[in-house]
Amino acid sequence: MDSPKRKPSAAAKPASDRTGARRTSKSRSEAGALAALRRSARLSKAAARRGAILEAALEEFSVRGFAAARLDDVARRAGVAKGTIYLHFKDKEALFQELILFQLNPVMGTLEAALASELPLKAIVDQAIEIFVREIYGTHRKQVIRLIISEGPRFPTLAEFYYREVLSRMLKAIRARLARAFERGEIPDDTLVRFPQLLGGASVISVIWSGLFDRFEPLDVRAMMRAHFDRLLMPAGRPA
Repeated sequence: MDSPKRKPSAAAKPASDRTGARRTSKSRSEAGALAALRRSARLSKAAARRGAILEAALEEFSVRGFAAARLDDVARRAGVAKGTIYLHFKDKEALFQELILFQLNPVMGTLEAALASELPLKAIVDQAIEIFVREIYGTHRKQVIRLIISEGPRFPTLAEFYYREVLSRMLKAIRARLARAFERGEIPDDTLVRFPQLLGGASVISVIWSGLFDRFEPLDVRAMMRAHFDRLLMPAGRPA
């Protein structure tokens, strides 16, 4: 009987076939890499366009307020078509909400990390003051806080969003650190644990003052905040 025919092995294939297969594999790899580069370029372009829209929205909301601001004007500032805004944001309220997160989330993360550390409370307070002065008061981020103060009463859904996504998150981190401080005897009583809002007084005043009165009487925000925290954290029985 004739022995069964064996299929030719890969090594037995003609050299021209093996070379062609390698070229095909290389072409596919190059095509995949090119497609990945194009995808990355599209994503980068979309992210840049989205960032430009958010920056333009901050300018427009700051000048006109939430009610009077128009998406047409936001688009014009951003250098995009109005329809492009709707590719990224459902409506004006969604744009405003995303603006809050875009501007404040990075700072919130930095503050939360500072509050979670085991450094003495005084050192954490010094860090928090520097973060606020450098990253909020010294930038256009303070405009977001001004907008919430001015627009929140008229647009409660915006105030609710800010409370839920920013303020409650910050209060939780502050309460946790102050509770540890009270247990360790770093603060005289639990007043600040119960009312952490007291800590925000100087920052809110500074934001309001800078918008209304700074041109008449410039405020040393850093020094004022340090004085504010020194008073709040003063141990019981220490002379004023």
